[in-house]
Amino acid sequence: MTFFLRHFAFRPKLIECLKTYNRQTFVADVLAGLTVGIVALPLAMAFAIASGVKPEAGIFTAIIAGFIISALGGSRVQIGGPTGAFIVIVYGIVAQHGLANLLICTFMAGCILLAMGVLRLGVLIKFIPMPVIIGFTNGIAVLIFLSQIRDFLGLQTGPLPAEFFAQIRTLGAALYTVNWAAVAVASISLLLLLAWPKSWGRRVPGPVAVLLLGGIASPLFNLPIETIGSRFGGIPQTLPAFSAPDLSIEHLRDLIVPAITIALLGAIESLLCAVVADGMIKDKHDANQELIAQGVANMVVPFFGGVPATGAIARTSVNIRNGGRTPIAGITHALTLLAIVLVAAPLAKHIPLASLSAILMTVALHMGAWREFRSMPRYSQGRTGTLLSTFILTVVFDLTIAVEVGMLWASLLLIRRLTQVTVVARTRKIDNAGLPASTVLYEAHGALFFGAADTLEILARTKEPAMRTLILDLDHVIYMDSTATNTLEAAHHDLYARGVILIICGAHEQPASLIRQSGLLKIMGVEQIVSDLPAALVRARHVTQNA
Repeated sequence: MTFFLRHFAFRPKLIECLKTYNRQTFVADVLAGLTVGIVALPLAMAFAIASGVKPEAGIFTAIIAGFIISALGGSRVQIGGPTGAFIVIVYGIVAQHGLANLLICTFMAGCILLAMGVLRLGVLIKFIPMPVIIGFTNGIAVLIFLSQIRDFLGLQTGPLPAEFFAQIRTLGAALYTVNWAAVAVASISLLLLLAWPKSWGRRVPGPVAVLLLGGIASPLFNLPIETIGSRFGGIPQTLPAFSAPDLSIEHLRDLIVPAITIALLGAIESLLCAVVADGMIKDKHDANQELIAQGVANMVVPFFGGVPATGAIARTSVNIRNGGRTPIAGITHALTLLAIVLVAAPLAKHIPLASLSAILMTVALHMGAWREFRSMPRYSQGRTGTLLSTFILTVVFDLTIAVEVGMLWASLLLIRRLTQVTVVARTRKIDNAGLPASTVLYEAHGALFFGAADTLEILARTKEPAMRTLILDLDHVIYMDSTATNTLEAAHHDLYARGVILIICGAHEQPASLIRQSGLLKIMGVEQIVSDLPAALVRARHVTQNA
């Protein structure tokens, strides 16, 4: 802990960018921020509604978290706010624990993210295998799409259950209540979004156009469909009010796992988004600083009724494509949303929920890496199994279970592969003229760890007439663990009982350090553990001559 804190540094990218800031960059950032703010409005409302909370919760999250993440973050261009990845998790928490406990969960997740950043653990996210990330991302996309069928078809179901099969049953039982006006609005909205030309998107983003058209058509034609006004009473035309979450100590234990899930997903999505952004602007983000910003944002938003926030890849891409190059663009995006709420909030009551469902279905379609399913035959069965198991478990059960099983499956596959490439075998690289009499030479390759340590047992099983020394060359061993040293110790004792001396040579820094720390050096004797193969041959000749 002391080591991490001693190396901790608070370095927001904003401070670095302001050192060389100029008027031209400011104009580009402001224009990009205005565009992103307009794009973020429909997405923030849609994500909130799909998560089982009021639309203003998504907007307030985009304003507050978006400002904090840009001001304190480790990326020049990342845009923060509510994202589609959180929909399934947030909906489940609200359904099971209630809105008040969601706010506590979000705060706890913020604390975890902040601690990860301070302790410089951003690099650990890189250890999550890509098949696991693709599996749960595609699974979340399927669940988002499924959650929008109710509003797309205008079904009268009441709140949907969080569990997958229960949702299917509920939607199936309510199919007779299809609202064809809602289907028409949603279908037209979806077609517009899918066919919207990219060249138009820079002037009028597709989601904004869909909201405007739906908001005009609904009152103009007096359509019998649900709107933001009919379900939620509209959006308040005020600043978000500060309110402390109602902390319930007895529920904290039940909220630990959901909080860890939110923190883990937030960390993964924000850092993946930052990596994508780096490639687009040729920059390098600070992963730990980004986690600090994500942590602070998620600790603050619950006090204003907000939901979990993280980096948003789609909005970050819009920011970059429109010229944003510093955190000022992200700050402008947050201020733009605030201005829209203060000026145009009453107009939002006419927006059809069917239009918002079409927007989220488009998000789900674009969110999933569907090509990965088509390319699975080209990859190993292990990779395919990891991806499919994570995907299925995410859809059918729970994201937390999916990630845990996916990581376990990937870890077991890694152990199996490392075991397959670890070899301890007799070698003839020293001819009989150079090899001392009564000496056998073995060479190890790979990683000598608990999954492959049994390969060392061949040493104790070696039996040759007149054998006096056995050399084990570790020059090609990249890693060793305590199980391997225990196995070597056992081999040493077995061989010594038969009058055979085990000599170890060529150990690199990590294996050599472990050999010293484990006590193996003292047990075998310093003369039996030498630096390289020539020294081992000299030692073997000495043993043979003095036998």
